[in-house]
Amino acid sequence: TGQGTQWLSIPVRHTGRFGQPVDAVRVADAAWTKKHWASLSQAYAKAPFFESLAPAVREVYEACREEEYLSAVNRRFIALVAGLLGLSARIVSSRDYAVTGDKNERLVELCRRAGAGAYLSGPAARDYLDETLFTEAGIGVAWMDYSGYPEYPQLHGPFVHAVSVLDLLFSVGPDRAKAYMRPLPREGEGRPCSR
Repeated sequence: TGQGTQWLSIPVRHTGRFGQPVDAVRVADAAWTKKHWASLSQAYAKAPFFESLAPAVREVYEACREEEYLSAVNRRFIALVAGLLGLSARIVSSRDYAVTGDKNERLVELCRRAGAGAYLSGPAARDYLDETLFTEAGIGVAWMDYSGYPEYPQLHGPFVHAVSVLDLLFSVGPDRAKAYMRPLPREGEGRPCSR
């Protein structure tokens, strides 16, 4: 935005249960969709590709008003972005696999069943992820690093890396966006598995 980065968050119902499965987290209030859309419209109205992409993005926001679970909201946005970028990856839910064990064992088993040769994780998981379990299963662990991506023209102020992929899409469009992204692993390196 003209005032710097702005967080967009979705209010969720608190159950008092720590460690609740992600797919059990419920959205607290559908009003977030209107607030997000108003913020995006205001921040990106003058972006080169906002007008052409706005109908598709707005349609997902409108559909999310009906979603009860945060995971369903996430899935809609993942599908939107994948479609805009022309990605054909199959999107599945961890519920599609019957896995047991602690969180590390479940992750390893999910990756194994999905046929993954590598697991891509956010840097915060370094505190709890047991890489040994992955190594023993023949699954590599890669840590997401958000630095070093090429800069692209943004609307406001000096370049900021830590923004949504929507910033990239509204700024350069779907056709050029891939030039600013890191490639998937090459054939034989295994498919990455991420939560």
